[in-house]
Amino acid sequence: MYKRILVPVDGSTTSINGLEKAIRLAKASRARLRVLHVVDGIAFSREHSMFTATAEKFRESGRKLTKEAMARARKQQVQAESRMVENLTGRAADTIVKQAGKWNADVIVMGTHGRRGFNRLVLGSDAELVVRAASCPVLLVQPSKAKRGTGKKPR
Repeated sequence: MYKRILVPVDGSTTSINGLEKAIRLAKASRARLRVLHVVDGIAFSREHSMFTATAEKFRESGRKLTKEAMARARKQQVQAESRMVENLTGRAADTIVKQAGKWNADVIVMGTHGRRGFNRLVLGSDAELVVRAASCPVLLVQPSKAKRGTGKKPR
């Protein structure tokens, strides 16, 4: 079973889904969990306007996010630690893969938006890049069908 589970979080609903799955997996296998937040250049355009964005604001958001993620893990009595890494010039996927290797992660658990077609082409997929580059297994957690817009309730 897994002993070291890396879970990247960015505050999105999909990353929180990945976090919840990683916490359940860690609890079931008595594994250590590492919550990873990557402060990346793409976040600058996504989270804040170009007039209010500063590196320190992104760091503060990251600290708040990792603190909340750690609280979720502790609530489930999972042994966890957090790491925040800056990568302002590249993709978050590169940093995730590098951190997984440095920490000797047994598995990476991450949420995916499940984008297809044009949206995937334009927005890209860090999850896909992680799957292609990681030297350990990657568990992708998709949003529930209800959240993907099918109108059906999740089972």
